Formats: sequence, C-alpha cells, structure tokens
Amino acid sequence: MPTPALMLQGTGSDVGKSLLVTGLARAFTRRGLRVRPFKPQNMSNNAAVTQDGGEIGRAQALQARACGAELTVHMNPILLKPESQGGAQVVVQGQRIASMEARAYFKRRQEFLPAVLESYGRLAGEADLVLVEGAGSPAEVNLRDGDIANMGFARAAGVPVVLVGDIHRGGVIASLVGSFVVIDGADADQIRAIMVNKFHGDISLFDEGVRYLEAATGRPCAGVVPHFAAAGRLPAEDSLALEQMKPDRRGRLRVAVPRLPRISNFDDLDPLKLEPDVEVLFVQPGQPIPADCQLILLPGSKSTAGDLSQLREEGWDIDILAHARRGGHVLGLCGGFQMLGRSLSDPEGLEGPAGSHAGLALLDVDTVLTPEKRLETVTGRHLASGQFFTGYEMHKGRTAGPDLARPFAEVEGRPEGACSPDGRIAGSYLHGIFAADDFRRAYLTGLGEEIAAGPSYEATVEATLDALAEHLERHLDLDLLWRIAQGEGATAEPRTQSQSL
Repeated sequence: MPTPALMLQGTGSDVGKSLLVTGLARAFTRRGLRVRPFKPQNMSNNAAVTQDGGEIGRAQALQARACGAELTVHMNPILLKPESQGGAQVVVQGQRIASMEARAYFKRRQEFLPAVLESYGRLAGEADLVLVEGAGSPAEVNLRDGDIANMGFARAAGVPVVLVGDIHRGGVIASLVGSFVVIDGADADQIRAIMVNKFHGDISLFDEGVRYLEAATGRPCAGVVPHFAAAGRLPAEDSLALEQMKPDRRGRLRVAVPRLPRISNFDDLDPLKLEPDVEVLFVQPGQPIPADCQLILLPGSKSTAGDLSQLREEGWDIDILAHARRGGHVLGLCGGFQMLGRSLSDPEGLEGPAGSHAGLALLDVDTVLTPEKRLETVTGRHLASGQFFTGYEMHKGRTAGPDLARPFAEVEGRPEGACSPDGRIAGSYLHGIFAADDFRRAYLTGLGEEIAAGPSYEATVEATLDALAEHLERHLDLDLLWRIAQGEGATAEPRTQSQSL
C-alpha cells in the first residue's frame, strides 16, 4: 500500500502554501504520525544546510522542524537559486549542477523528474504521511508541458491534491473555480478538495461562498483559514516579504540592512527582529541608510559582485563609509563579508563576466571566488564576548589578508572571519548564529546600548509552530485531509466548463 500523501497547490504564488504545510506537519505530528515535508521544485535564495551535506529551501527546513525530522536533500530535490534577472543556479539533490537561463531550464526540467521521484520515494519509505508543497499555480497552462513542480509531479507520483486560494488578495472564488476551467481534465481529477486561506473578519460571512465553491467545483472545502497573525515570528520563506516589511517599533538599537536585489539567507535577521529593544530597518532602494543606526548589517548574497555594484548605484557605499568614520559598527555575513574587503575577484566568471571588483576596503582582506562550495553545520565561539553558538557555512570563495589575524570567531578550533583593529568592522562566513540567545544579546550589548532581554528565539519558534498547528486544527477538517491522503474518496467525475460554472 502506498504511503499516504497530500499535495497542496495554490491558485497563485504567495497564497500561503508553505505556512499551511508547516502547520499541517506539526498538527499531524502531534497526532503521532511520522510526517515528512516535500517540495519537488523550489525557487529561493534562502537555503539551509542538510545533515547529508547539501542544501534545500529554508521553507522545507522549517517544515522539517515542524515534523521533528532531520534535514535531508530529498525534502527539496530541485532548488533554483536566482543569480540574475533571467538565470539561476540549479541545485539537484543538494548539489549545484549548473547555472541556466530560464528558457534552458524549462526545456530540460523533465530530465530532473527521475531525481524528484527518487527523492520522494526515499521520504515515503520512512514516513506515515508525506506533505507535498507545489510551486506557483497549476493554472499556468503555458508552463504545464514538462512540469515537475505541480500536476506533473502529482500525476507521476499518484499524489492527491488540495487546491488553495487566497481570499485576502480578492477574487478567490474566480481563481478557484477558474483553475478547474483552464487546466486539463486529468489534472482537475487529481484535485480532491479545496481550501481558502488568509481570511480576515467573520468567517460566517463566507458560508455562501463555500457552498458555491463546492457546487461549482464538485469538491469539498476542507476549511476557511483565518489570517495567522503570529506568522511573522517564523522565518520568512521568500525575499519578497522583505519589500513590504516595515519595523513595528522604534527601538533603542537600530540595525539597518540594505535591501540588495540578490539577498540570500536573510533568516539571519529573524532573531534580531524579535528583540523588543531592537529595530531592524530594511533600507529599500532609493532610500539612504539612516545616520542614527548603531549597526549596518550586510547580509548574504547570491551574486556578490552584482549586489556590490547595486550597492554603489544606490549610494549606500557612501553611507556605509560615513557610518564607519563616525565610529559605527558594520557586520558583513558571507557575501556581505566579501563586500567589506579590498577586492572581490571572479577569475572563472562564476557569478557573471570574469574579472575583479573593488570592495568597500573596510577590512584588509581579499576574496577570490572558486567553484568549490562549502556546506557545513558548525559550532563556535564569538571571541569578543566568549559566547557560543551553532551555525552553518554556505559559500564559495577563499578570503585572505591581514585582518584575518583578528578573527570574528573560533569554529571547531580554527579562526573564522575578520575584524578591524578597533573591532567595529567585522566579517564572517557564518549563518544562523543570532539564533543563540546568549551570543545575540552579548553581541548587541557590545554595540553600546543596554537592551532588555527578549524571549528565547528557539522557544518562540517552537511555541509559534504549536500555535499554528492549533489554529489549523480549529479551522480545517484534518480528518478529511487524512482520508484524502489515504486515497479514500474517488476522484470526482470530470466536469465540463459549463457544468463547473
């Protein structure tokens, strides 16, 4: 008997699929099931290092945490990491195989279906339930040929689908019913239920809408899910969320983060945002970096040279140098660390045309990009504070220079990162270190402002996952979803367009 499985697909991007899968993962795990998350194809520069030495999308890492499962590359076998406007790095089962323009990838993506199915089979073999997340929308019929992210996968693996619509953006009835109209009949037969997400207000006002949807689609509605306000306490999946992110308070300590176009691993910032005395300000293009911030943090980048060029176009290099002259603190993480050096060289053209680029020269180091990529989970100690942390490395390139003699941290017995002579400028290849409460507070206090102790970051994430699970328990018919995952309930009879309407 095949392992029970359920796939959530959306009527569009950003309908809340990732959060729903995360909450369902925790809810079904609390019912005693061994749950595993799976996303055939993800596009994100926010990645996590797995225990088996690869990388997957950060959303699947959070979903795995909700299940209490170790991270494996098989949870997200195809990861696309955008490097330019039309191209991306293609990661297959955790390892980079090539960089491709979008058109080339779409021509070749069917080649990756065997790897997708292999990974799915591995997860199914160790689970009582596999929760699958689609990408984009199955109604994008122009992308259906060769699809491996939505119905192409669902039909190949025999996984039933629940179609999710976002009522907050409007037109949810049209988007749900319309999806059945435009997709292939066999694809429509794969959909066993519908779901409405992100409702604000009195749910009973949508009762008539539910009745219409069920009549028009011939599928049961698994529930209407109200907006989950605490979602902001969980790591964001996509950098698009940063564009709308505004500080909810004016903190005693201001951390300014330039919003670079190819920002990656920005979940480094999530623990800082939860500190009650800290204001994390994402500086959008066209805005100056505020002069009254205590710290400028340069995060990771998928294309360091390209983001360095954009930083200069925005005039942020002038702001950063002025901040440093005033005695302000600057911290560069991964790509941000590389930007702080004297030069960044890319002799093999790994991130674009081969060449060398001048850095901000705030640290006396130079970086050369190399094809080899370091992917490793580490433990270490911040040398200035003596506090310990767990983090991970995910980078290409080798950095050398005199300021390495003043390391930022010690990692498993070796020096890591670099600091300026006065310690106000620092760079590190480490991600995830701010999740360690003692280190985070010691580092922030070292910026010159006494801050009140905030909540434990890890405990906050766990409590939020439990609250999300309880939220979905209240508003979704989990018993119906479990029956669908087990294959109960035959696929509805194919409906003509006139019948659907």
